Amino acid sequence: MTDAYRTVAERAEARFEVQGSEFIGYISPAETVEDAEAFIDEIEALHPDATHNVPAYRVPAGGASSAVPGGGTVMLREYQSDDGEPTGSSGKPALNVLVQQDVRNVVAVVTRYYGGTNLGVGGLARAYSRAVKEALDAAGIVEEIPHERFTATVEYDDSGSVRGILESTGVEFDADYDQRVSFSVRVPVADADSLRDRLRSATSGRVEIE
Repeated sequence: MTDAYRTVAERAEARFEVQGSEFIGYISPAETVEDAEAFIDEIEALHPDATHNVPAYRVPAGGASSAVPGGGTVMLREYQSDDGEPTGSSGKPALNVLVQQDVRNVVAVVTRYYGGTNLGVGGLARAYSRAVKEALDAAGIVEEIPHERFTATVEYDDSGSVRGILESTGVEFDADYDQRVSFSVRVPVADADSLRDRLRSATSGRVEIE
């Protein structure tokens, strides 16, 4: 069983002003580097006229939480950028909050609109830290267990059996009914192998799992 970890319950934001500068802290769950980068792009697109959009994230390197089957330590990728602010004044303080709060699978972006007063490195560090802390508080921290994703594809004749098993186990899934039926499944790592075995048994091995 892979260990539980702390992450955010949902997306959230927090806003405040410091000497005329507006700071908006955004936070979101993110299972992969791609998820984190997509969220950063989303916030940058939301605030293209901002003075700075400072990102920080802690997510599993090279894949989702499923990267470690059966146990072990997940390698985390930690990333931050000052996005034009003085070196060490913004990205590192933002990331430090995530580290100190021991949260992972999380991405933060702090948007700043400059208000005409220079805050200095110390003032910026306090503001960027505060933005991430308040966004974390707004999102709420929860304990989560590592999940993995797989896709199960079957002909229509087998789709009812597969859907029934997925619904009975209570896992998250999306179904795509095209020429064949594809189920995109998100399942706790500890339960994934047995679920795949059940799907193979129910379809006499006809299910394609990837």
